[in-house]
Amino acid sequence: MAGYIESKAEKVVEKLLLNTEYELVDIEYVKEKNWYLRVFVDKKNGIDLDDCQKISREIDEELEKISLIKDSYILEVSSPGLDRQLKKDRDFERETGKQIDIVTYVPVDGKKKFTGKLSAYSNETITIDEDIVISRSQISSVRLHIDF
Repeated sequence: MAGYIESKAEKVVEKLLLNTEYELVDIEYVKEKNWYLRVFVDKKNGIDLDDCQKISREIDEELEKISLIKDSYILEVSSPGLDRQLKKDRDFERETGKQIDIVTYVPVDGKKKFTGKLSAYSNETITIDEDIVISRSQISSVRLHIDF
């Protein structure tokens, strides 16, 4: 059910953000203590609280109109943050040439964690440092690398 709601909510949000400066980064519908619909949005120079409030109102109104979610839930609209996951091709395109962290489900060449410069991607693989190629089916997560 969560996947269905995420998919439908994604279509609603993408339609709302069409021809705006905002980009839908991700959506998740998860049960913690309560149900949460989390919408991660960004724009070129980052989003602020006013952006989140505005988008939240628009999403809330639209979801109420179509009665997508029958259960009680909490809508959260936020920035994806600095350590955002890379999931979609547009994420990989935007971050090509930058350092990323990859975690795999099972060891690849004896390792489960990789850090390197994103040099290429396809539907099947992610390539870092020009010569480390990892199958996307083996990847648990990909994030921008952050040095502290």
